[in-house]
Amino acid sequence: MQAQAVSLSRTAQDTRWMQAMWMGVMALTLLIVQASMALAKPESLAPLAEKISPSVVNITTSTVVEGRTGPQGIVPEGSPFEDFFREFQDRNNGEGMRPRRSSALGSGFVISEDGYVVTNNHVIESADEISIEFFSGQELVAEVVGTDPKTDIALLKVEADQPLPFVSFGDSDAARVGDWVIAMGNPLGQGFSVSAGIVSARNRALSGTYDDYIQTDAAINRGNSGGPLFNMDGEVIGVNTAILSPGGGSVGIGFSVPSDLVQTIVADLADDGTIERGWLGVQIRPMTPEVANVLGYDEPRGAVIEAITEDSPAAEAGLKKGDIIMSFGGQEIEDLRDLTRAVATTTPEGTAEVKVLRKGEEKTLDVTVGALKPEEA
Repeated sequence: MQAQAVSLSRTAQDTRWMQAMWMGVMALTLLIVQASMALAKPESLAPLAEKISPSVVNITTSTVVEGRTGPQGIVPEGSPFEDFFREFQDRNNGEGMRPRRSSALGSGFVISEDGYVVTNNHVIESADEISIEFFSGQELVAEVVGTDPKTDIALLKVEADQPLPFVSFGDSDAARVGDWVIAMGNPLGQGFSVSAGIVSARNRALSGTYDDYIQTDAAINRGNSGGPLFNMDGEVIGVNTAILSPGGGSVGIGFSVPSDLVQTIVADLADDGTIERGWLGVQIRPMTPEVANVLGYDEPRGAVIEAITEDSPAAEAGLKKGDIIMSFGGQEIEDLRDLTRAVATTTPEGTAEVKVLRKGEEKTLDVTVGALKPEEA
């Protein structure tokens, strides 16, 4: 009987030990999960918002719009009432024909203490007057340094009596799908506003030649155009530019021009107010799935040269019709847009290494990039 009592006692001790061990494992697991959640999302975005808000601006533009020259818009042209409404306008001293002033709103951000401001081209396009309002309430008049309609980026300049708070660009290529981001701006003219979300996708294209957008679900509405998209370090990784929406409001599909491209454009505009883009002189098409299969690729990649312009940089470098461009200037070419952007962002007269597949063999050539004509740039 004594031996049996000892055995039962040991069994009870083992059970209590196992229970304690499991409780310890569960507590450790809970601590790890809580720590992971804390790393994934900050407890509050308030400190970051307070830090970067002084560098974000509201932009108001004013444009003189010509008045109507007749009763158009009131009655259809050729209507029997056309003469009646024309006489009515004449009796009212041509009020409908007077030029009127139209206003528009947008956002932007300061990138230097001496007053350079980045925004969207469509925010200030055709504007006669541009007013910048700072978070402090200060208002300054801005002048246009230069614009680039192809990427929808504009650079403005304000003159201030003292150094201005500014923000720095971050590395947009380092932004991963799922990273937290903050959008700031002037949505629907409501003034300074902050919204948070994540990077939803990369390398999005809408309709532009150089589209390479960051997609985010942070709320972006009309008036946010030109405002910054920040990472959690308070660095600008994008310029909020467009949304997809059936009703015109935010549905969580917004697009930002990546900062790596913006920095290149801004530096060019700050230099002389114009944009210079590289030119190769080729017509290209995608690789077919059949060719990809023969070459051993899982899917098509690269850009196939379909035609070469005579006396172009491509012709002088020895590129040939049928060559498949696999990399340009050290950048892998996955699709046609990759090559278009890589060539465009290469400084004219600069040299780039081009790797091509020619009849299944890899060749490396050096090409001196030309300058795209201003009307095409």
